[in-house]
Amino acid sequence: MTIKVNRSVSSFGVSHDEVKRSVQIGDDECEFKTLSVVPESVAEMWESLSPDVRAVLVASELKRSNTHTQHQRRHQQRQQFDRSDSCTTPTVMSPSSSLTVSSDQNSSLDTNEGGDDEGGGEGEDGSDDYDDDDGDVHPPLARKKRHEKCPASGADVVLSPLERAPDNVYAFTKTRTSEKTDIVVTSSATITTITKVVSTSRGWRNVFALPISYDVNMVAHGTLFDANNTQLLDSTGVHPEGYNTRFAVVDSAIYDLYGDRIRGYFESRGIKLTTCVIDGGEADKRPKAVDTILDELCSYKLRRREPFLAIGGGCVLDIAGMAACLYRRGVPFVRVPTTLLAIVDASVGVKNGVDYCCQRTNETYKNRIGSFYAPSSCLLDPGFIASQDARNISNGLGEVLKLALVRSSDLFELLEAHGRTLVESRFEDESLKSSGVSGRIIDLSIQIMLEELGPNLWESKLDRCVDYGHTFSKLLEMVPGADIMHGEAVNVDGFFCVVLSYLRGYIDMSTVRRIFNCMKMLNLPTNSSDLNLELAWQSCKDAIEHRHGEQRIPLITEIGESICVSDITEEELTRALVMMGQFDHTSELC
Repeated sequence: MTIKVNRSVSSFGVSHDEVKRSVQIGDDECEFKTLSVVPESVAEMWESLSPDVRAVLVASELKRSNTHTQHQRRHQQRQQFDRSDSCTTPTVMSPSSSLTVSSDQNSSLDTNEGGDDEGGGEGEDGSDDYDDDDGDVHPPLARKKRHEKCPASGADVVLSPLERAPDNVYAFTKTRTSEKTDIVVTSSATITTITKVVSTSRGWRNVFALPISYDVNMVAHGTLFDANNTQLLDSTGVHPEGYNTRFAVVDSAIYDLYGDRIRGYFESRGIKLTTCVIDGGEADKRPKAVDTILDELCSYKLRRREPFLAIGGGCVLDIAGMAACLYRRGVPFVRVPTTLLAIVDASVGVKNGVDYCCQRTNETYKNRIGSFYAPSSCLLDPGFIASQDARNISNGLGEVLKLALVRSSDLFELLEAHGRTLVESRFEDESLKSSGVSGRIIDLSIQIMLEELGPNLWESKLDRCVDYGHTFSKLLEMVPGADIMHGEAVNVDGFFCVVLSYLRGYIDMSTVRRIFNCMKMLNLPTNSSDLNLELAWQSCKDAIEHRHGEQRIPLITEIGESICVSDITEEELTRALVMMGQFDHTSELC
């Protein structure tokens, strides 16, 4: 014989028991009904029950007699709640209804029985307006509620818009139900007790979509600081008449090259330029550099809506963006990238940050402190590229090649055909400029980056093809004393991933050699003495931490196509490292 007991418990500790109205004897199950004659088998079963079990059954039958009255009372309560925005919080789940209420709690909730009925509080036809029992038609704001499931807890959530801010602020109730089953076996029966716990909470939700919009402006080659070009001045905003000062953070290397032209540009317009000159190396990308800019901004007394200029390479743009995010909780800033790497990478997204040295671990973490904070605009003048040496141009092409491998076979073919000339001429070869090849490579790189970043600015999606070359390179860059630049580290990482793709059967050896040759033509390193099993496996562990529980390592399946994988093993890394050693990384071509 089996007796089932259902128990409901609220989050406020109120509980009661209900004996499920079924008795199982052998393979037969009988329901309690109103009978004129009690079957002999039931009478015999009753006599066999212990007194305490009989008491429970009697109490259950008595409780059933009150069910109709309880239904009527709850129906009246629901009618009252439907006419008010301030409804009471459910506290007890009863046997015959979805909820009972306590009158000392104020919150908004949906009182439909079951909570998840289709229509979400709408009329029977799904329309926005509905008729109450009194025949009145309620306006949408008075009854329009949203139903959803909490992804974390599974709770049923009912959201009710507030009158003064219906598009942004909602009062909510969250109802969560869980069950626990206890089984007690006695000599005469097996008693199963199901305890149902119903917990409720209430609060408010604020919803606001950030209006992110910024222009990435191409500037005619080498004309940004020309007196007749107003793009730089226009980017600093509209100011009251007589407000004749501006502020700029400038890379020290750029200030040495262009300082006089920058000052002259503003002086010719009667504007006094205040500059904060900082070093732009990776070693300088620390919180102290942010403090330096913040000190200068305080001294300058930058206004709340006044954009300041950030002119320099990727490190300077990252540092300045971090300062802009922090100063007065956010002020506008304009990015002016002056390196190929910054033009195609750092300038077009919304990420800013600095490397951080942890006092507890005594380790330095790349870009560990940062923000998602968009510039007010970007000004891209490819004329700055010619001021770089060949190594820095190759460094920038490391990021361009990354984009080609994961997204564009057309871009790869341009690099394959013209990469060496671009490096040697520093993007100034007249034939490539006149034919549009130089500009096409820059344009394609920027467009691909924007296409990948634009729909995913805050990286809510962590499977990102633009993370190619950014799994193992982070630790390579942070090795003490390592002489490797960002784009170079990305390329070493990228070729290591090419080998991993080959070992998995995603690409053939002819594709591997084609990519290797292109890398060598761009004067990019393809291996590093610091790339060993310990560093590679630690990089995979760091990726799991950074990418929320999975490796999500991009690998190419062909030139221009990629997938993200999360199952790379130590054994696989060992095989890839062995294969890396089979290439002559000192020669130009293989």
